[in-house]
Amino acid sequence: MATTGKSAEPGTPSADAAGTGAESGPQDAPVPAVGQDRIAELEAKVAELEDRWRRAAADADNQRKRYAAELPAARKAERARVAAAFLPILDNLELALAHAQADPAAIVQGVLAIRDQAVQLLAGLGYQRDDESDVPFDPARHEVVAVDDDPRAEPNTVTRVMRPGYGTGDGQLRPTAVSVAKPRG
Repeated sequence: MATTGKSAEPGTPSADAAGTGAESGPQDAPVPAVGQDRIAELEAKVAELEDRWRRAAADADNQRKRYAAELPAARKAERARVAAAFLPILDNLELALAHAQADPAAIVQGVLAIRDQAVQLLAGLGYQRDDESDVPFDPARHEVVAVDDDPRAEPNTVTRVMRPGYGTGDGQLRPTAVSVAKPRG
């Protein structure tokens, strides 16, 4: 008997069929047509459920990310709202200080202490007081409410602070109301 140099491995279908004459196993048996339709139906249902599960997991993950992103913004907005509501009190204290020169020194000291406490509260919330004069005008920080024609002042320089501002950049509650030196020319 001549050999080709290739022998079938035991357990393979060709070895079983050629060598022993045994029938093939159940995995090789043809599946009835009705069963194939049911398998296709179930596979489609599994694919649909997996798709729905992935979408639900993605929606939950997106919701978690959205909440994580919105929470700091909501906190910042609420902090700004509270601090902004406090500004009229600070303004009234400033006015009282301006008119308290005729009152006893104790009243002035008390009002000063209250104002300082309020300014510290705002600074603790992240809203530093901005009341510098003799600085260049910055439209991001300042709101011009008057223009001074002072020849001694540098042009476009803050000459007086009419109302202090609080905060900086994105965390600005309000700009500093200032008087600015008139540009020369």
